[in-house]
Order: sequence, then C-alpha cells, then structure tokens
Amino acid sequence: MTERGKLDTEPYKGVRDFYPEDWAQLTGIFSTARNVLELWGYEEYNASPMERSELYLSKGNEEIINEQTYTFTDRGGRSVTLRPEMTPTLARMIAGKRRELAFPLRWFSIGSRFRYERPQKGRLREFYQIDVDLVGLPAGEADREIVTVASRIMKAFGAKREEYVIRINSRKLLSCAALAAGLDPEAMRAYTRLLDKKEKMPPAEWEAAARALSQKDPLDEIESATNEGVRREKDRILAFVEALHEEGIGNALFDPALVRGFDYYTDLVFEVFDTDPANPRALFGGGRYDELVALFGGDPLPAVGFAVGDVSFADFLETHGYLPRRSSSPEIYIGTEKDGVRAAETFADELRMKGVRAFTNLRDKALGDQAKEAEKRGIRYFLAYGKDEAGGKAPALKDLPQFETTTLVDAAAVALWIAKNR
Repeated sequence: MTERGKLDTEPYKGVRDFYPEDWAQLTGIFSTARNVLELWGYEEYNASPMERSELYLSKGNEEIINEQTYTFTDRGGRSVTLRPEMTPTLARMIAGKRRELAFPLRWFSIGSRFRYERPQKGRLREFYQIDVDLVGLPAGEADREIVTVASRIMKAFGAKREEYVIRINSRKLLSCAALAAGLDPEAMRAYTRLLDKKEKMPPAEWEAAARALSQKDPLDEIESATNEGVRREKDRILAFVEALHEEGIGNALFDPALVRGFDYYTDLVFEVFDTDPANPRALFGGGRYDELVALFGGDPLPAVGFAVGDVSFADFLETHGYLPRRSSSPEIYIGTEKDGVRAAETFADELRMKGVRAFTNLRDKALGDQAKEAEKRGIRYFLAYGKDEAGGKAPALKDLPQFETTTLVDAAAVALWIAKNR
C-alpha cells in the first residue's frame, strides 16, 4: 500500500509487466527461435509451473534449491515449488509415459521460470526460458545436433560468429581429473560446486579454496593429461570441438573450467557467451543428463539439451542491434460516422480477411478527434468510412506520420497498399 492507502502500481520486485509493445518484442524472440526448432523437427510441449518440491531435491543445483526457489506449503500440507528450471519436469513427463512415446524425442518448451535471487543486469526473479532437448540418443551425433541447433538459433537472429563463443567441456573429463587428483566423491562434488563459482571469485580466494579440498587441482591434471583416463576423455572432447569446426561452428572452444551448476549433468556441458564484455553472463547453457529420467524408475535414458534465458539473450540482441522490432498494434484506424459503424465494420472485415490489423471506432466522436486518437495509439494509417464510401466512393487512406493521403479503389487496394509499405 502507498502512503495514502492506494495500491502500489509497481510489480513485485524482480518481475516485469509486459505492455503490448513489450510483449510483442518478447514473442518476436520466441517466434524466431520456434521457427528454427520446428524446422529441425522439434515439437513444443508445456506443463504447469507448480511442481512437488521433492522433484528438485534429488538432482539439481544446491544453491538454487536451498536459496533461490519459491517454495510454499499448500492447503493440503504438500510442499510446492514454482519451477526454477524445466529439465526435471521434462524427465518426469517422459518417465510417466515412457512406454507410449516414440524415441528419440525432439522437444522444446517456452515459459516462465522462478528463482529468488537479487535482481541485477541479466537476472530477474521471474524470467522466460526456451528449453530444447533431444532424448533417447547417446553421446555423439545427438550432441553435435544440439550444439548446432543452438548455433542456428544465434544465426537466425543475424549474430555473426565473432560476436559469441560456445564454450565446451565434459563432466566425465572433470570426474576423471578429480579422481586423478585424489578427490573422493564428496570432495569431487564440493570441487565441482566451487569450480562453478570460479569466475566470480578473486584468484587468490579461488586458489585457497581449491587447495583446501586437494593439494592437486583437477584443472592441472587436465592441462598436463598425464593420466590415461584424463588423456582419453580430453582427446574425446577435443575431437568433438574439432568436428564442430568442420561443420562451420568455428567459434566453439574447449574450456576445462566450464562445469555448469546442476548435479544431473553426466558428460557434455556447454555455454554460449557474448564476446562483448558488456554482457558477461551466459546466453545459452546445457549439456548431457543420461541418468535423470531413471530417477523415476527404469533404465537410464540418454538425453542432451540446452536452455536460453530471455533476459541475458535480449541483452545480447540489443547490444548487437539484433533485437526484433515487432508490433501487434493495429495497422489502420477506421474512422466512423454516426449510425455508420456497421458499414465501416464490414469494410474493416474485408481488410482483416486480407491480413490487415484493423481497429474500428465504436464511439460517437468527430472524425478529427478520431484521427488524433489514431496518432496517440501509434496507428500509422487512418481511413474515414462513411455514407459516401459505403455508397461507392473510393476511400482515402491517410498516412499520418507522412502527412500523405492516397485515394484507393476498394478494400483490396487498401490492403495491398498497406502490405507493400509495411
């Protein structure tokens, strides 16, 4: 409440209101990504944002689960969490109908996610995310496809290769290196969580924390690759990066420190980063999670995928001038005379049938005031449709920003004119 008892018009901290222009821009981003994914044979799915809390407790990110989830107890005494990420939901859905589904699955989902964290550039408490997953195929071609699809999404927005990098690593490689460094499973998990925070820590603090876990740093084991298991896994991931280069993804690079925070990753992990220092956060992130579905019973089911957060991705698009300029506002305002609304609506319907977004005045007000209203609404064209036009007079189309008037024969001619000048 405000000082005078009135309700506050501001949204809850860390979330956004989307006025029509804002929503049109966001859905424009979704539309471009959706077009790419559907061309690759991916099908869209969805689910409720509310999940039982235990879904996130078995395999996930400890920080997100303990500090960042919106969790509450419902009236039935059940612990419920607003979805912080989509992958566990996907695994639950697949496990629920595993015998009925035809594998491999190529699925994607677009929707809101919730994390209680400090709002800042690139991060909000509610955000939208595009999740893309390929389920039922082992490492190899499936991994190449998923990274290629991520690259194609970037290309669909016009992004140039030098404007972003795809950092690639392997959880198997990290596990082998941790084992070679003498870390037991618990210390290995602690090291993985620490490594996920490395870029946010001062070098001296990182060094001290890493040495507290082991006198040997697994990253040093990867660099030297004297251990046979480490060398084998390193050669495998380097060969994967080289295969991507051969397919034209020359901005893919090996990053041995890349880990990603979720515990369910089993092999490949990758992230897409802007090369502009103005946007230091990852745009995309994902990897392979071959054991997640098996938590619901049955044999492990291989899977790989990635997610695109709308906030950091929109920052990238805006920084590089690729943000879609899309509008859902009407293209033409049909002005009406008293008792002439029905005839004007018939004319407007002819325009709509030809793909023109038409707004018809339904109030008793002067044509001059209607034209001013059209300008206030940001509608480019104004056309007064009265008794004379209904009787056969050619309508006059006004381009309000250009102060130009064009007389056209009929609705078909008006629609064609607007289409040509979009």
